[in-house]
Amino acid sequence: MDIRVGYELIYECPQPTPMLLTLNLHYTRASDIISPDNIITNPKVPITAYRDDFGNWVSRLMAPPGIFTISTNALIRDSGLTDPFYPNAHQHAVENLPSDTIVYLLGSRYCETDRLSDIAWNLFGNTPMGWPRVQAICDFVHNHIKFGYQHARATKTALEAYNEQVGVCRDYTHLAITFCRCMNIPARYCTGYLGDIGVPFSPNPMDFSAWFEAYLDGQWHTFDPRNNIPRIGHILIARGRDATDVPLTNVFGTNTLKSFKVWTDEVKMN
Repeated sequence: MDIRVGYELIYECPQPTPMLLTLNLHYTRASDIISPDNIITNPKVPITAYRDDFGNWVSRLMAPPGIFTISTNALIRDSGLTDPFYPNAHQHAVENLPSDTIVYLLGSRYCETDRLSDIAWNLFGNTPMGWPRVQAICDFVHNHIKFGYQHARATKTALEAYNEQVGVCRDYTHLAITFCRCMNIPARYCTGYLGDIGVPFSPNPMDFSAWFEAYLDGQWHTFDPRNNIPRIGHILIARGRDATDVPLTNVFGTNTLKSFKVWTDEVKMN
């Protein structure tokens, strides 16, 4: 299937303001792009870019004073299949893990493995290792946290989400990642698009989504504790240790976000 993705972000800045944007589709989806997700600004400004330490494409620009709009409207080809399911995928012993996965075992800004380790082992120490253990973590997190946009907080950590039992998709993701790492399963944070494709329509405003990948059986696998069912159309923008590494926008100065729109829609074939 083809999926239309995009966004429109409108800022107001009182003075020239540097910005970093992690908004482009991930390079692993490059061959699927039908019409590109070029970043469009109004007023038009120069944009430069670089590849960060996690392979994400980050754009740099200087927003002018006043109203400033950042947008894109892209078309991407997707398999139309739900996330793959590998119930027999095994867990690696730590000493056998590839070196580039080790960073995803460690604590990070929003994932306090040191403070949640005892809780994780009490909850999941008797679950079967591998895929069943990751699924048990997703089941717990899905049922433990109550979703609500009013509960969003940019500074909320995994431990706080565990204690408060409310949050948004990034909080589900941070808590599940932390539990996986506590159980010696590498887990990394993902951000991107996820629309209401193959599921009942949601009246909530569309937003960017967060999910995670766990390293099992020699490869990374997608898990989504917020929805906790295999979904169609997880379209990746960026990966990192947690939300610290993949802020969609990073604004270095006083600003007001005046409007925020995101779309992810299946394009019906004639």
